[in-house]
Amino acid sequence: MIPIQGLLRSRKFLLLCLDTIISLVLFFVGKYALPGVAEDIKFVIAAYQPVFVAIIIAISVEDAAAKRYGNFNH
Repeated sequence: MIPIQGLLRSRKFLLLCLDTIISLVLFFVGKYALPGVAEDIKFVIAAYQPVFVAIIIAISVEDAAAKRYGNFNH
């Protein structure tokens, strides 16, 4: 498999990209939105950040276990 294809199929990489896009949205909302609205949006986005990290860690643990037992098919 071509490395870039593997990367684009990786759930961890796609979640990382989504989290990066959300972080960029957070930056621009903080810069251009009204202060009250910006604070609310920042809170909601900040609340989801640990969820993304937890999902990425869970996928990594799942992938490591699959590799360890020989049934990893990526």
